[in-house]
Amino acid sequence: MTNQTIENLVIIGSGPAGYTAAIYAARANLKPVMFEGLQAGGIPGGQLMTTTEVENFPGFPDGITGPQLMERMKGQAIRWGTECYTEDVVEVDLSKRPFTVRSKEREVQTHSIIIATGATAKRLNLPSEKIYWNNGISACAICDGASPLFIGEELVVIGGGDSATEEAVYLTKYGSHVHLLVRKHELRASKAMQDRVLNNPKITVHWNTEAVDVFGENGRMSGIRIRNNQTGVEQEIKAKGLFYAIGHNPNTSLFKGQLELDEVGYLVVKPGTVQTSVEGVYAAGDVQDHEYRQAITAAGTGCMAALSAERWLSEHNLITEYHQKVSGEVQEQTEVVETEHQADTEETFDLNATRHYGGYALRRLFHESDRVLMVKYVSPTCGPCKTLKPILDKLVEEYEGKIHFIEIDIVAEPEIAKMGQVIGTPTIQFFRNQELVQELKGVKQKSEYRQVIENYLPVGVKASV
Repeated sequence: MTNQTIENLVIIGSGPAGYTAAIYAARANLKPVMFEGLQAGGIPGGQLMTTTEVENFPGFPDGITGPQLMERMKGQAIRWGTECYTEDVVEVDLSKRPFTVRSKEREVQTHSIIIATGATAKRLNLPSEKIYWNNGISACAICDGASPLFIGEELVVIGGGDSATEEAVYLTKYGSHVHLLVRKHELRASKAMQDRVLNNPKITVHWNTEAVDVFGENGRMSGIRIRNNQTGVEQEIKAKGLFYAIGHNPNTSLFKGQLELDEVGYLVVKPGTVQTSVEGVYAAGDVQDHEYRQAITAAGTGCMAALSAERWLSEHNLITEYHQKVSGEVQEQTEVVETEHQADTEETFDLNATRHYGGYALRRLFHESDRVLMVKYVSPTCGPCKTLKPILDKLVEEYEGKIHFIEIDIVAEPEIAKMGQVIGTPTIQFFRNQELVQELKGVKQKSEYRQVIENYLPVGVKASV
């Protein structure tokens, strides 16, 4: 779909940089269009969607989880008029004005652009990594740490920064012991996080240590071989889980050949500004910051980018203002609290209902239902699960009365997740006639889930459009 209107500003990416830019631009009556992403370069909300407690963001003396912080920022951006699409941008044309931004769903022309595409977690590319990826190896402890396959087991984290130490501490809630592999003889993490790690009896730090490879049996990881890079001595650690926290690569592939990049791929900005090599195009957050990489600095550059874009548009007489339609006083935004659904019981279970919660409902439906069963496995701290929720809520509405949708909390009911061999969250399993017909892991486009449902619906049964 092509939008014939030339927009004031398009923001590519989300996270603290993108959402802050959207808040400032929207309050300036620019009505920014945001492509917050879906799969390319990570999930909407950025790296904080896979972070546990954020204790250093001003204004939250008791801390806040990364997903909660991003939900608040997004809600604030939308409230002030941001037009938000949960889509990946697949092409950007900066060769002529107005600029063109394309996703698979739409094409938008715009006078200015803010790039907030962030960075993606690095992998080690160990010899056996592909075999055990999502079968023991993960880059997201908060997404996968609560999996029943890791509960009570020894786990390994690789890295020496804040992310690694935070993940190590988080995993002590689930694993019997956590091994932290640090390539050097010291941690790069903040002093507060260093103290937590070094004083935690459930964490062993292996200094000057690198991973050689992982090993396992029947497709599941059972250990890791490590080497001391000072002595050359190798040894094995028996462990069921390995979590990477070794840094990130900037998500700049869309802009190669169009914008100036540095030697490692970060967008180059003019010193003291967020201006890229093309006038009217700005970069905010980790995509242009390989030094600080904090939520607060990302938010700060998002603010700078929005103010710079507004100033540039004004100087070139390109602004089309969209005044806020607010009657009376602006109401203070209240935090959206998700409804906590009670698991179905024998008394509350309804075979004719479309939505269900908990293992009791799953067992009953597995044996008694003739519909397609769509089972969503989630965990309370899983950021991607929160991203997926509105996508699936809209999808399930289309199939009201035609499928059964069951949500399982793997922390509350680990035995159900273990029976389903669920490694991480979110995981969606589809059943038909007591048979598992397909499984999708992570966040996918709504069309992918719809296609699976359509493949297994009885002949003549269609979605309600």
